[in-house]
Parts: sequence; C-alpha cells; structure tokens
Amino acid sequence: MMSDGAITQLPPLPDVGGPAQPLLSIRGLTKHFPLKSGFLGRGAGVVQAVDDMSFDVRKGETLGIVGESGCGKSTTSRLIIALMAPTAGEVIFDGQTVGGREMPLKEYRRQVQMVFQDSYASLNPRLTIEESIAFAPVVHGLARRDARARARDLLAAVGLNPDHFARRYPHELSGGQRQRVNIARALALRPRLVLLDEPVSALDKSVEAQVLNLLQDLKAQFELTYLFISHDLNVVQYMADRVLVMYLGRIAELGPVESIYAAAAHPYTAALLASRPSMDPDLRRTEPPLSGDPPNPINPPAGCRFHTRCPHAEPVCSTVVPPLHTAPAGQEAACLMVVPNSGHSRAPRLAA
Repeated sequence: MMSDGAITQLPPLPDVGGPAQPLLSIRGLTKHFPLKSGFLGRGAGVVQAVDDMSFDVRKGETLGIVGESGCGKSTTSRLIIALMAPTAGEVIFDGQTVGGREMPLKEYRRQVQMVFQDSYASLNPRLTIEESIAFAPVVHGLARRDARARARDLLAAVGLNPDHFARRYPHELSGGQRQRVNIARALALRPRLVLLDEPVSALDKSVEAQVLNLLQDLKAQFELTYLFISHDLNVVQYMADRVLVMYLGRIAELGPVESIYAAAAHPYTAALLASRPSMDPDLRRTEPPLSGDPPNPINPPAGCRFHTRCPHAEPVCSTVVPPLHTAPAGQEAACLMVVPNSGHSRAPRLAA
C-alpha cells in the first residue's frame, strides 16, 4: 500500500463520465511524415504511417493492437500519449479533448503513462532505481520523501525487494528486472490508462510469462485500463479483451478477442492467425499463409490497402475503400466481403 501522505497529496483522479463513457476515444487520428529530397529540400511525398484511425478504449479493458512491423502500431501509441503531434484528428480522454483547456497535456500525461519495449533505454543510467521511479511524482508536486516512499512501495508491488533494488542502477539489473522497474515508474503517478508497447518482446519466455501475470495482477490492484501493443498474437490473446488489427496505417478488424480468434472476418487477420506456430503436426503449413511484403506507405494502393496481397481480391477492391462493418461473429471488419451489396461476389446481398 502507498503511504497515507502520498495518497493525500497525489490522489487518484475521478471518473468523470461514468463507466459507460469510453476512457479514450480516438477520432480521425492521422500522421503523415513528409519526405524531402533534392538540393532545395522540396517535398517528395509523405509516409502515411497512420491514416484516419477511429476507435474507443473502454474503462477497465485491455485493448490489444496487432499487425506486421511497419503497420503503424508504435506511431499510434506515440500519438495517443502526445509524444508527437498528429497531422489530423483528436484524442478524447474521458470526454475531454486532449491539449485544450479542459485537458491540458500535463494533466493528461499524469493520467496516461507508457511502458516501452527497450527496458534499458527507458531508464536514466545516472539515476538509481528509486530516483527514476520518484522523479515524476516530484515533478507533479509530491514531496521528495513521499515520492521515495511511493517508489519503494511500487518496487514491492512489482516483485522487487526495495531493500535490495532501490539504490541500484539500471546496468545492475537484468532485462526482466528493468522492465518491472519501468512498470513501477509508469504507475508512480496513479494513471488510469497504461500504454504497453511490446513490453515483453525482448524478454526470455519464462520471464515473459512472469511479467504478463504481473501486469494482470497490477491491472486489478490499481484499477487500470491497458492499451497493449504487440506482434505476438498468442500474448495478445492471453492479455486482451478486444483486439484491433492494423494494416498499413488503418484498422483492418476490431472486436472481442474470442470472436476474432475463432472466426476472423478480414483475410489479413486470418493470415496472421494462420501464421502462428503450432505444436500439432496436423495444423502445420507447408506454404506461408501470406506472401509478399506490405506496399510502400508513401504510395499505398487505392481502395482496400490489402487487395494487392489478398487471395479473395476482386476488381472492386482496388477502387472502393471498405468501411468498418459488423461481421457475422460480432466484430467489425474493413472488408468488402462483409459489407452488404458492396459489389464483391462474396458480399451479402440485401434487398433494396
């Protein structure tokens, strides 16, 4: 438990909109990186890293974001936590627009924290573990003594004995121990939302399982909401309540983890799931479920961005941008095969 003084001086923030209001709402989030070339540095196009993303994160849930490398997962997380400015779109936190008068960035960053993939680069090598965890609470007005007490409490909460680890430096810890420190540091300001960007991908499998179980325990203990970004579909299946599948900067599929893993509606999601290694010889494939590389984000394909690699692509897929539409299993998929009367031969046909 945190010390009484720490709780009094830096209390948990209130639930403004009630349980029915999403904790985080993303509306039209877009990030294009301009390219320059030539002697005068004139424009040579833009990299469409994130393109018109809209989704909600419900209070108390874990939303997993998956996709191939380069699909825009990490850029999305950095836009959400305001580490970079979007080209367009807005972030709404508990009904309040981030960056405006109602939700200044300093207040927002107290409520939203992030755990990065590289546990060593995330820590200041000149600060002890206790100092690293206590730094943000001191910046936000907590007395140094109370901040150090909170740091020691959080070290104990993540399974590190503060008497043994508080005065150590990052280079004296293993990768798993450093990631536990990063998790403790993310919790130091009593946030409501924690973004986890590949938090276990650099860890051994035995340590990975321990950290995942720790994250589950901390979520319940501190009443957290998670945005969990990973390329590991098995990890996301274990952690997430809902899954968002990204492809080339856009949402391909979004819905409950059970629905998507049991009956993927988008061909890209189906290919990702089929690519998972299996211990059952009968389920092993001799050919890759998905061939080719993703298209260039500088000049993405027209229509459905996946049609250049899709086994079910038809001419209409190269001209019509598929909207997110409810699939039979209950999730939403951006595929013309689930949009009634879309012009695709496999689409449902409804009477006019």
